[in-house]
Amino acid sequence: MAIRVALIGTGNVGRLALTQLIESADYELTAVGVSTDTKVGKDAGELAGVDAVTGITAVGDIDAVLATKPECVVYCAMGDIRTGDALRDCQKILEAGVDVVGSAPVILQYPWQLLPDKNIDRVQASAATGDASIFITGVDPGFANDLIPLALAGTCQRVEQIRVMEIADYATYDGAVVMFDVMGFGKPLDELPILFQPGILGFTWGTTIRQLAAGLGIEVDEITENFELEPAPEAFDVAVGRIEKGTVAAMRFEIHGKVKGHSAIVVEHVTRLRDDLRPDWARPAQEGGSYRVEIVGEPNYAVDICPTSVKGDHNHAAIVAAAGRIVNAIPAVIAAPPGIRTTLDLPLVTGKGLYVG
Repeated sequence: MAIRVALIGTGNVGRLALTQLIESADYELTAVGVSTDTKVGKDAGELAGVDAVTGITAVGDIDAVLATKPECVVYCAMGDIRTGDALRDCQKILEAGVDVVGSAPVILQYPWQLLPDKNIDRVQASAATGDASIFITGVDPGFANDLIPLALAGTCQRVEQIRVMEIADYATYDGAVVMFDVMGFGKPLDELPILFQPGILGFTWGTTIRQLAAGLGIEVDEITENFELEPAPEAFDVAVGRIEKGTVAAMRFEIHGKVKGHSAIVVEHVTRLRDDLRPDWARPAQEGGSYRVEIVGEPNYAVDICPTSVKGDHNHAAIVAAAGRIVNAIPAVIAAPPGIRTTLDLPLVTGKGLYVG
């Protein structure tokens, strides 16, 4: 029997998750929730960009979504600049007895030692009230820097350091809020965006640091962060607008999880808006972008993950992967005990039922 699923949020990830929910016989779509007035009343097929009329029209509030009695809600609403609201949304869904999988709020990927205990306890209490579970994931933070490195570490005899990297050209990334407000592209170099405010890098990718540490059975003593910015040599256009000369056009940042002063776990991002910027920084394994896992130990590993798609470029392919990881986890999350679930305690999601001959 198909699993009854509703979706909230039809942005970059949500739209692609919605496509899978519509096209898969494993799921019965019950509702779509949106936050933009112009989307209310539109058919789910139109919002997903597929050639199908589903008869499910978008609604503008969570109560209307829950009224359709889904077993699970795929929550892909914006969480980067509204973490508190996203947490409250998810708590409401859990209290209604509905499981949650999604891309936000990112902090719930692994909140321990990052969120105050009282906040974690509230989410856990909501889950206990509704006898429901929640699993938040993505690509990065997500499976590229938790599932894959932990699988590789499980083949080692010794691990001295795990480094996880995203190396990508974001010129085609169609997300103005993330690009301009969160990351600060197109801003003066001395105008710090949300991402580079003190502690934000460590908070955002602290989920990765802490989860990898838990998987390795170690305690991280300290999380440090650093970043570099590169200005545009001249004005040029990207998908979300114009990048003026002298404003931020490339960035590199690192987050270090340290054990007794040693960088045991490192998250590194190299993000360009033009391929020729900062050739001295790490280069992707394929044109446009890739993810990389490096393990120093015995044996050593250097593994590149190169997502591609017949429907778009590397950025599109990565978002498809995020949506696939979310939707494919639904049965495991429904079967899981109530509470915050992570990659460490979910069973391996293998892609059962996805083969197309």
